[in-house]
Amino acid sequence: MLQDLLKERKASGEYRQQVHTQVRTSYQFHVRRMLPPILQALTFHSNNALHRPVIQALALLMHYVDSKQITYDPDAVVPLDGVVRASMRDLVLEPPGKDGIQRVNRINYEICVLQALRDKLRCKEIGITGANRYRNPDDDLPGDFAAQRETYYTALRQPLDADTFLTTLQTTMREALTTFDTGLPMNPCVTVRPTGKKRIKLTPLESQPEPVFLTRLKGEISQRWGVISLLDILKEVELLIGFTNQFKSVTGRETLDRAVLQQRLLLCLYALGTNIGLKRMSAGDHGVSYNDLLYVRRRFLQRETLRQVIAQVVNAVFAARLPSIWGEATTDLLARRAQIALHLLPIEDLLLVRSGRDDRRRRPARHRDGDREAIRGQSRPE
Repeated sequence: MLQDLLKERKASGEYRQQVHTQVRTSYQFHVRRMLPPILQALTFHSNNALHRPVIQALALLMHYVDSKQITYDPDAVVPLDGVVRASMRDLVLEPPGKDGIQRVNRINYEICVLQALRDKLRCKEIGITGANRYRNPDDDLPGDFAAQRETYYTALRQPLDADTFLTTLQTTMREALTTFDTGLPMNPCVTVRPTGKKRIKLTPLESQPEPVFLTRLKGEISQRWGVISLLDILKEVELLIGFTNQFKSVTGRETLDRAVLQQRLLLCLYALGTNIGLKRMSAGDHGVSYNDLLYVRRRFLQRETLRQVIAQVVNAVFAARLPSIWGEATTDLLARRAQIALHLLPIEDLLLVRSGRDDRRRRPARHRDGDREAIRGQSRPE
């Protein structure tokens, strides 16, 4: 028995060490770079003096944000109680050096601070100024809570005495655990395996019958509109707002008829936006060849024009909304972009670059001419 306990203890220690190694690696090379701007933008506070060490630890992190030291200065005040768990003390506190001073490892300490902050935020022991979910817990109470305390507790069906509340909660938890312990071995839908990583196997639940109203709703939608192609939707948007008029040739001279250009622009946008590709799109029965689509792609589809077109389409969607349902919100996307720094690059990149190999099974170029740094590492369109 003692050997089994020792073996289990050793295995659990190795597991915790592996978890910490993975967390430290991810934090050191990725998350740590994003921490300073986040902490600078947020203001943490606590109404309980017992949780002030976490606030002090956050201030210490910000004080050393530009430092490249591995450990904190010997004279720095580093809060440990209430911040670093007992199981993590050996990882945070390094062995004493030649001067006999025990120092604190910065990265391990920062991980412990963030874990403590996460736990305190979840139970609202620490709040964030201006936040909603993590706001000051005192704001959750009515203004007259102190005077009408008994009335509110009666409405919530909770006792005024804390010991009575804890006793009731403990009794409920014991009954639930007892039911689980006695019922699990006899449950036909649960199988407990003696070995393996997934010890408990649950039988999949039987599918519930589909609601009658859902079937009727699907039938009514299919009867009214049927199956609508994405290309038809794109064409309908073009007929409503005429966004293809914004695409101009980079050479300043156009020889194609506008109706022909309109069709080819829609085919190019659909091919690149859905990742079909120009070659597969040219295989349709619309009579437009691959070279025709490639010509339009190179001459007319530019990044800044796509930004303007996307903004025009979104503004049209906002303008078509019913205020009675969606409210009286601003509908000018171009005006809001200057205020909230709206970024549309993911949509543009979806239209400008395509992933995967081309039809000849060759690896595409790694960047696009003219904006190499922005598109580096992504695939080039056909």
